[in-house]
Amino acid sequence: MVMRGQSKEVEVEWVPKTELGRKVASGQITSIDEIILSGEKILESEIVDKLLPDLKDEILKLGTTQRVTDSGRKIRFRAVVVVGDGHGHVGIGAGKSDEVRPAIENAIRDAKMNIIYVPFGCGSWECGCGTRHSLPVKVSGKCGSVSVMLKPAPRGVGIVGNNVVKKVLSKVGLSDVWSHSKGHTSTRYNTAIAVYRALKELTNMQSNVDWSEE
Repeated sequence: MVMRGQSKEVEVEWVPKTELGRKVASGQITSIDEIILSGEKILESEIVDKLLPDLKDEILKLGTTQRVTDSGRKIRFRAVVVVGDGHGHVGIGAGKSDEVRPAIENAIRDAKMNIIYVPFGCGSWECGCGTRHSLPVKVSGKCGSVSVMLKPAPRGVGIVGNNVVKKVLSKVGLSDVWSHSKGHTSTRYNTAIAVYRALKELTNMQSNVDWSEE
């Protein structure tokens, strides 16, 4: 774990606080997929740091919130972040703080603790190439007024969707996906969570087909 100060960054040794964290730190668990498929809740972002060191993050939204206190209006920053490794792992999180940088860091930690695995496939009847470039089946997700449907697309189509959908699916590592969104899609957080919930459906499905195979 890295503690950031005003002038320099200081490395702080990670001391696990949960049983899962201790198993990861001791080397008993070496795969993030083992944790995800078991359904066990990740309560320490350092677990993901250790098992997925190549994770990249991107800010989806950075704004401010206000509330009235006895001393006047208090402004806080709110960040929404997506993290992914481009190989099927993605997470979305939100964080607040009185300053911009801590808000982003809190959002990144939250996104890491919400990491999921997305199996790839070639589920488009127009393609049938058999490579892992798209989704295996059609899925959908909803958050608030926003509904998002993701459909497998033929090879070469790319990601068809708005900017938030593209950013989330790109972090997953998907190349070709059709998307259809309804509702107040200008609300970036709801749109991102709707995409996340759609992708999460794949990890909850059971099939006699091993989507992880080439």
